[in-house]
Amino acid sequence: MIQGVEISITLSKVTGAGLFFLFIFLSGFWLSHSGKTRNVIILTIHKLISLAAVVFLAITISKINQVASLNTIELTAGVVTGLLFLGAIISGGLGSTSKPMPAAILTMHQITPFLPVLSTAVTLYLLVNRT
Repeated sequence: MIQGVEISITLSKVTGAGLFFLFIFLSGFWLSHSGKTRNVIILTIHKLISLAAVVFLAITISKINQVASLNTIELTAGVVTGLLFLGAIISGGLGSTSKPMPAAILTMHQITPFLPVLSTAVTLYLLVNRT
């Protein structure tokens, strides 16, 4: 591939990931300020956007790995990002059940979404700046 095309494709993936996170946070704020304790439509939108982001990142990392194998640091960053996403999804899922949950679950879900964002940024940085 032409180097400019590779850069363009990579930047489009970074932009796509950024947009997914923006929509995840916007739908999360929308959900938390919807007035209802559990607005099913907004919650479903929030969950689907989150799932789409995870799938998008997994496919992106998989395709990059097919073209040129990931090194140990890149692979570790990808796995850590996946685990942090899993933690955010689990804390959100626990918080959205009809059973009363401890306040720590809500607090955890207010913190955990920022961790995959940071980890994704590091992972994408490593992938964009491959040598």
